[in-house]
Amino acid sequence: MNSFGSLFRVHIYGESHGLGIGVLIDGVPPGLKLSIDDFIPDLSKRKSGKLGTTPRNEDDIPQIISGVFNSFTTGAPINIFFENKNTDSKVYADFKSHPRPGHADFAATSKYLGFNDIRGGGHFSGRLTLALVAAGVIAKKILKTTTFISEIETIGTLSKKFFSDNLDDYLSQIREEGDSLGGTISLTIKDVPIGLGEPFFNSVESVISSMVFSIPGIKGIEFGSGFKGSELLGSEFNDCFINKNGKTASNNNGGINGGISNGNDIFLKIAVKPTSSIFKTQETFNFKSECISPLKINGRHDVAFILRVPIVLENAVAIAIADLYLQSKKYNFNWEDLNGKKS
Repeated sequence: MNSFGSLFRVHIYGESHGLGIGVLIDGVPPGLKLSIDDFIPDLSKRKSGKLGTTPRNEDDIPQIISGVFNSFTTGAPINIFFENKNTDSKVYADFKSHPRPGHADFAATSKYLGFNDIRGGGHFSGRLTLALVAAGVIAKKILKTTTFISEIETIGTLSKKFFSDNLDDYLSQIREEGDSLGGTISLTIKDVPIGLGEPFFNSVESVISSMVFSIPGIKGIEFGSGFKGSELLGSEFNDCFINKNGKTASNNNGGINGGISNGNDIFLKIAVKPTSSIFKTQETFNFKSECISPLKINGRHDVAFILRVPIVLENAVAIAIADLYLQSKKYNFNWEDLNGKKS
């Protein structure tokens, strides 16, 4: 399915080289001030153009088709559409019979009996993350004072402390070799309301993880101290409280206890795989000739798609937290009105 959420519900549609892509957002409260200008800062962070990103350059101007009137949300579903203008589909014709390693070509062709749109990856393309960024802009408005701070920690074998002196040369080298890079990104979420999430199947971790793994190319996620935390003693791992607001001295749990937000910063890291479409020749099975043969991919592809992922991560997680937030508001009963007295 192509939808996510319970009360803040997001549905993405379109293909990479079709007429366009878009997002339908239901459950947005009425009266939120919203205009095209609100989307531009976040959308621009995802755009290509920098070294290591695809040469494909799209305007990415959002067309708000419904749900906004006189610059305010109406309460009706919001439909945002982005036109595809800069497409080049000729290089994708053979990928159904000679699928790209690491890409969705084979799995999609098998699942959809060959009827899937393979151009530019079709509905599996990273271009669809544009829709997540757009929906996340609205989610951030709902969350008001909650802030999201993302940072690329590593690209390939290079850590962030060496980016300023070495990253451009590293990206250029990998591009010349016809290869690609992945990496890791951290996200800190500040001023998250206490009490979001449920103990088991709707925990903050599970809802965020479900959304994060909807971003193409994500292969891992950890919260707080993550896997490194498993090496600590309990006395080292436990986050001791230091004030009446629930502030803790450490944050190994990443702002979540028992599946519920505890008021400390939610902290997580993700692993992004190297871009699947590479220009280096690969020996891989050809389903038409029924033998292993060389595959040389042409077209326009990111050397390191991770460079464009931080804002996608921010806004995807904002969608998840906005949904949890609206759920918490819905179930925040006034027990005095319900029972005639406080329980």
